[in-house]
Amino acid sequence: MPYGVAATPARTVAVTFDDLPGPPGSLAGDDVATLRETTRKLLAAFRAHRVPVVGFVNEGKLHAPSGAPADVDARTAVLEMWTQAGLELGNHTFSHRSFNTTPLEEFQADVVEGEAVTRRLLEARGRKLRYFRHPFLHVGLELPKRHALEAFLHERGYTVAPVTIDNDEWVFAAVYADALRRGDAVRAARVGEDYLRYMDTVFGFVEQLSRTVVGREVRQVLLLHANALNADWFSRLAEGMEDRGYVFINLEDALEDEAYGLPDHYVGRWGLSWLHHWEITAGRERSPSPDPPSWITEAYEALPR
Repeated sequence: MPYGVAATPARTVAVTFDDLPGPPGSLAGDDVATLRETTRKLLAAFRAHRVPVVGFVNEGKLHAPSGAPADVDARTAVLEMWTQAGLELGNHTFSHRSFNTTPLEEFQADVVEGEAVTRRLLEARGRKLRYFRHPFLHVGLELPKRHALEAFLHERGYTVAPVTIDNDEWVFAAVYADALRRGDAVRAARVGEDYLRYMDTVFGFVEQLSRTVVGREVRQVLLLHANALNADWFSRLAEGMEDRGYVFINLEDALEDEAYGLPDHYVGRWGLSWLHHWEITAGRERSPSPDPPSWITEAYEALPR
């Protein structure tokens, strides 16, 4: 998937995946075999392109759908495939609740509940649990509440994992999974190709926004999800990033960019990228992000809820 002329080799991106071991609505099925195969494909693509991914876990997904101990153990084994591949895991809360609408104490309890398995898997590989990501990128509606959570996370040894390349990949993923369930390979392929074109637009937008807000292109942090769409198309997406001149780096190195120390006073109903946080904090209007093609949005809205 050519993304056009390759850019300066100074471009870097840390790739992160949310909703491990997998978001049910964006998979062909919520059974262990599907989770295992989805994960196998993702890990193969990461290995082929040497991408040091951090995966953010919702431990509540280890208990769905039956809750039987054997099912929990099998789903935990799928999650362990990430650490066996040498990748890092982070905390995405137990149940993926919005911080905007959840009382602080309840949200803190959900963070703690989401640690146990992830911490154990990391410690078995000699690593520590050190990254947290807000579900929906919701950081709160009031600054005191946001700051209280950040202090709590710091006390527990977490670094908040920001995002600069946010996107509507999850909309494509739901439509893609629906096509797979219905056996419609032609529609699935159309979704995949439009996903790549859309992400090309997203990268161009983010690069320009970064230059506008920060004065240069920062070390980017990309948010994706562990779904069927990326299992099948991430390798092509990685090729596109490489064509744009990106080098894949780990999250720790990305966060050494001093841009992540910029003033950030954003709170609000929307889950936004940190580039938008900085833009709004600086008193600017939020730049509108690219939208998926209308047929994807319409197909998503038509899906049963």
